[in-house]
Amino acid sequence: MFKWYAGAWFFFTINVAILGLAFGSYFWLSPQLDQTRTLDLSWASLIFLRNFVLFVIVAGGLHLWFHTYAVQGQDKKYDPRPFPRKGRMFSFNSQVLDNMFWSLASGVTIWSGFEVLLWWALSNGYAPLTSFAQTPVWFIAFFFFVPVWESFYFYWIHRLLHSNLLYRFHALHHRNTDVGPWSGLSMHPLEHLMFFGTVAIHFVLPTHPVHVIFHLMYYALYAVTTHTGFEGLWFRNLKRVHLGMFHHQIHHRYFEVNYGSLDVPWDKVFGSFHDGTPEGKTRMKERLRSRKR
Repeated sequence: MFKWYAGAWFFFTINVAILGLAFGSYFWLSPQLDQTRTLDLSWASLIFLRNFVLFVIVAGGLHLWFHTYAVQGQDKKYDPRPFPRKGRMFSFNSQVLDNMFWSLASGVTIWSGFEVLLWWALSNGYAPLTSFAQTPVWFIAFFFFVPVWESFYFYWIHRLLHSNLLYRFHALHHRNTDVGPWSGLSMHPLEHLMFFGTVAIHFVLPTHPVHVIFHLMYYALYAVTTHTGFEGLWFRNLKRVHLGMFHHQIHHRYFEVNYGSLDVPWDKVFGSFHDGTPEGKTRMKERLRSRKR
């Protein structure tokens, strides 16, 4: 387990790439902490614009590579069916335009809103603030803590979204039975509020603005990379970057399995795991039948 978790960080991985983007954003594309004591459109708009452009580059770039220009063709694609689709289930009759609209209009806006709130709270003492100079071990450890916390938070929020009470909102995301990079953050605004609500932990644990940036970027950009529909980015017959997550692809295929991520195997612990085998499908059917009794 520890070897697998280390593989998510060392050496060139999505986690490390997002960490680099977070530090770059903090040093060059963020306000100063003393600026954020007062809510102001100038620094808030800087955060929104940075997140918007970054998301377009990442999601748009991966979409161009995998789908517009189909550089890899169908190689390492989980679902052989054609992507993207059209149909009345999608806004604008287009899966890509539907996904882009909800990702950018709602997703990036709410992501940025949470970040603005945390900058303001940290600078005014409403959230506990620390720094590398004050707590060097904790400062570094928090970056490794984020994926573990994410796996726990996302599992239970995701199961709640599949309840009868909330699934009508989550159904917008599940329009995508096959997925592409723009699908990851294509959600109803209520789901975005719950999804990015993970950062409420910063009101409890002492953190730094760069932790907030990384935490939110991890949630937003990891959603893109795990929804490419492909196992990885291959170039000249070598896998250059691991991207997809078959575990979550199965969730979009069957809905009622694999609610969590792989950082901590909550699906195995709570009986909702599906590995894509016929045996896994049988276990899923048994679990759903027992739930209806």
